[in-house]
Amino acid sequence: MRHPPRSGLLLVAAAVALVGTAVAPVVTAQGAAPACSVEYSVTSQWDTGFQGAVKITNNTAAVSSWSVSFDFANGQKVSQGWNATWSQSGTTVTAANESYNGSLATGASVSAGFLASWSGTNAVPTSFKLNGTTCNVDSEPSPTPTEPPASGTAPALHVSGNKLVDADGRNRRLLGVNRSGGEFMCVQGRGIWDGPVDDAAIKAIADWKANAVRIPLNEECWLGLSNIKPEYAGANYMAAVKDLVAKAEAHGMTPVLDLHWTYGQYTGNSAGCSDVHATCQKPMPDMQYTPSFWSSVASTFKADPAVVFDLFNEPYPDRATSNATQAWQCWKDGGTCPGIGYQVAGMQDLVDAVRGTGAKNVVMAGGLAYSNDLGQWLTYKPTDPTGNLVAAYHVYNFNTCANESCWNSTLAPVAAQVPLMAGEIGENTCSHSFIDQAMKWFDDRGLSYLGWTWNTWDCSSGPSLISHYDGTPTSYGIGLRDHLRAINP
Repeated sequence: MRHPPRSGLLLVAAAVALVGTAVAPVVTAQGAAPACSVEYSVTSQWDTGFQGAVKITNNTAAVSSWSVSFDFANGQKVSQGWNATWSQSGTTVTAANESYNGSLATGASVSAGFLASWSGTNAVPTSFKLNGTTCNVDSEPSPTPTEPPASGTAPALHVSGNKLVDADGRNRRLLGVNRSGGEFMCVQGRGIWDGPVDDAAIKAIADWKANAVRIPLNEECWLGLSNIKPEYAGANYMAAVKDLVAKAEAHGMTPVLDLHWTYGQYTGNSAGCSDVHATCQKPMPDMQYTPSFWSSVASTFKADPAVVFDLFNEPYPDRATSNATQAWQCWKDGGTCPGIGYQVAGMQDLVDAVRGTGAKNVVMAGGLAYSNDLGQWLTYKPTDPTGNLVAAYHVYNFNTCANESCWNSTLAPVAAQVPLMAGEIGENTCSHSFIDQAMKWFDDRGLSYLGWTWNTWDCSSGPSLISHYDGTPTSYGIGLRDHLRAINP
């Protein structure tokens, strides 16, 4: 959905600096401290160069000398630095202590800075080592699971032909809801989730006989950028997402992680806001942060094949240009796109970011016109070396492609070749006659769909499935609830 509730929205002035502090967050299991942590930040950036910094914290025994290393992904080159001896070999950058700051006691931190060049993309490094030890991960890592957590029943998924199947090869349709909040609460400084996400609240979703829940996210909150309150950013945000994923899986529901709001200033046709920060839906993801977001998310969940990745909520490069070919080329390949003032990350860039981590999770790619247009999806579909690519589609009663004639002509050919999922279905009538029609069309073809949204908003502006987080449905939500219970008794 392109317009979540705006009450209390804290819009940042459009004149803010175009580059905030991009920090690589620290990720740990509950109760476990990492052996070391490294916070990486871009403190300023210009056309061909940038200034960066690292803050290193030692959480193990005291050391008399230190060396931190990381890899650049986009050809960045360090030219000089301070508070450390900086060197670079290929993509690997190393910062070794100076004579005056080599001692690093347990719990102590040291910072160092550098200048570097960049071109096209300046992705944040995702892995750091201190004296050869990997930082920002548990000091005693748990065994890597090959299946979902033992307490959960969500199936491991992959693509077979034009179907989603589980590890035993059985067809799996994803039928459920969206749980909005993670995309907007953090950037508005109001929390992480909109409403409760405790076990009882997640069980209420499962009690509708939902087997999937889509979770919209915000890239600036996940990456811990400086414009986000620390309590809602970085490691805290990531821990909240991981906890919600675990709860969904524990109730047998497939978690679909959706990148909803992103960085990049767009003020053209159909702009949702003039802010450079991730405070609204942008026409396409940005090259500066989105590949780093997906590299980090994929690295976090690649051991759990029950988790599905929805690469970008609702692309609309077609609103920035009237040329359909240009819009689809932008959608696939990104770069400099007509009418969009920032460097775009195309769907191929995002697939590559996920697969570059070794993650084989199912990924979804929505088409143009806020994911309502799949007319040329097959022509421009990104290459996925794992073959685990799903076409994503959104439909509301007010969309252009919102009738059986359009579905038969544009969706059916896509669904004949790849799995097709309606990541959002809904209507703003506070009734359910439209989604009843849509669900029947999808049911007849064995396709997946998720209702928007499991939040207690006014159904005409949301639209909202529930009036209370115990699962009490709105008149609109009754349609989805009763339908799910009828087909999943």
